[in-house]
Amino acid sequence: MPAESVRQFNRALGITAGLVVLIATPLWAHSGSGAASGLLHGMAHPLAGTDHLLAMIAVGLWAAQGEMRRVWLLPLAFVAAMLTGGVIAMWGVALPAVEATILLSIVVLGALVAVALRPATVLSVFIVAAFGLFHGHAHGTEIPAAMSAVGYAAGFLTATALLHATAAATAILVKRAAGNSEGMTWVRVTGSAIAAAGLLLAVVG
Repeated sequence: MPAESVRQFNRALGITAGLVVLIATPLWAHSGSGAASGLLHGMAHPLAGTDHLLAMIAVGLWAAQGEMRRVWLLPLAFVAAMLTGGVIAMWGVALPAVEATILLSIVVLGALVAVALRPATVLSVFIVAAFGLFHGHAHGTEIPAAMSAVGYAAGFLTATALLHATAAATAILVKRAAGNSEGMTWVRVTGSAIAAAGLLLAVVG
């Protein structure tokens, strides 16, 4: 890799690290109560669960592999479906095989990134929204009794959107820094690792 590409790649990693710090910093301030505490706990939940974290990174990476409208459309579909899933969970509506579907989402989304498969946008939106519904249901089911439901939901939606944005921005920056084809290879390798991690979680879980 040329020296200039190395510098650009390092710059991309630095920007990504900064975004991760910005995401993580508020989670150390668990000093509030009520709505504030609910917000912070909601933000912590997707970051603390490996299954949620991997799936949300995969969505961001997959979104960055296609045309620019996918970069915002797929994460938006996932977040909107998460909100729906969280609300119906708070209402006491059950969904079948939630944990199994969450693990499946890691494997499927990681595999989609690994093979760089980009079906029609409508189908892509349906896929991420279907998985987002189950992730949101899990978040809604696990809300602590003492937390503000609105604050908690706002927290896990915010953390999810930031994870999508961080993953998508990283993929785009890496592609630009390393060259489009080489950068795409790194993104696909990451997708393979995510899919493998999903399989491992399914086995050990």
